[in-house]
Amino acid sequence: MTWTPHATVAVIVEDDQGRFLMVEEASQGRVVFNQPAGHVEENEAILDAALRETLEETGWQVRLDHFLGLYTYRAPANGVTYYRLCFSATALSRITDSLDVGIIAAHWLDLDELKARRDRLRSPLVLQCIEDYRNGRRFPLDVIVEPQTPGA
Repeated sequence: MTWTPHATVAVIVEDDQGRFLMVEEASQGRVVFNQPAGHVEENEAILDAALRETLEETGWQVRLDHFLGLYTYRAPANGVTYYRLCFSATALSRITDSLDVGIIAAHWLDLDELKARRDRLRSPLVLQCIEDYRNGRRFPLDVIVEPQTPGA
């Protein structure tokens, strides 16, 4: 059997009132909260995946500002290992109300509201990424190195 980790992206978006852009979604029969996040598709650039997932899940166009880190999580429900590449971003504009299948709604929630929903967070990485962001963890986006053009 071949071990196959899942490559995902997640995006922290904070507004000027200290609220975070969150996704309310259905997952494994539960309603949970998560950052805009999802799988990197085959042949997709990682930064493009972060922008795409944020738009698809929230309707917001964002500008990626920083790389926060690579987080590893082994989900107890299915035993899958996820590698989460987390970014911070600035919201530019809401451009659609159409959201991905499985997404219930996008919300702006402050840290206290998120902590009150701790038992409904998709994984422990949701709060960990926000705490790292609030503690000033930031790396330049160019730490992600990948070809920008076919054959590069």
